[in-house]
Amino acid sequence: MRYTLHKYFYSLTAVLFLCFGANAQQVVHKDSVVQLYGVVMTADSLKAIGGASIIVMDKGRGTITNNDGVFSIAVLKGDKITFSCIGFKDKVIDIPHSLKDNQYSVIQLMINDTAYLPATIIRARPTREQFERDFVNTTIPDDAYEIARQNTDEAKRRILINSLPPDGREAVNYQLRQQANKYYYAGQLPPINILNPMAWAEFIKSWKRGDFKKKKY
Repeated sequence: MRYTLHKYFYSLTAVLFLCFGANAQQVVHKDSVVQLYGVVMTADSLKAIGGASIIVMDKGRGTITNNDGVFSIAVLKGDKITFSCIGFKDKVIDIPHSLKDNQYSVIQLMINDTAYLPATIIRARPTREQFERDFVNTTIPDDAYEIARQNTDEAKRRILINSLPPDGREAVNYQLRQQANKYYYAGQLPPINILNPMAWAEFIKSWKRGDFKKKKY
């Protein structure tokens, strides 16, 4: 019987302790809620700033000011409040822990944030004659298709072949041909191409094709 009474007494004590503890937490939590309200204005001219953001840091909630710069939001004691607006420097305030009342008013002055933009040169509208002159004299760079077309031109390919240095295989083949011609005409005079009609015919063809003309690319 005594064990049953002790058990009942302990259970009742635990229930009362939990109830009082919950009520105390609710009272403390309710006492920490603060109604923050006020107005946001410019620091130089005291003009209301509409659309300014009031954000509770690390809480993910906030509000904005109306057209008169007035705002109101529920916060907790100890919260950090950020005031921000485009064209102004951000401002952070703290809600005091020692605040005795559940209301806190503030007149927040915002300082202009100077933003330097690149210089813009405004010129007068050109006349029709100026536009036609500039349009005709405008140099348009070649695209990839035009560059490929120029590189496949027969005359340019011949110029590139003659101007590019030979690779290893070409150099060896040229050296072997020189040695073969030397051994072939050993003991006799080599032919002179200036009297060769085939060489003259090839020279005339090259001249007509324009292989010797100076080209600009």
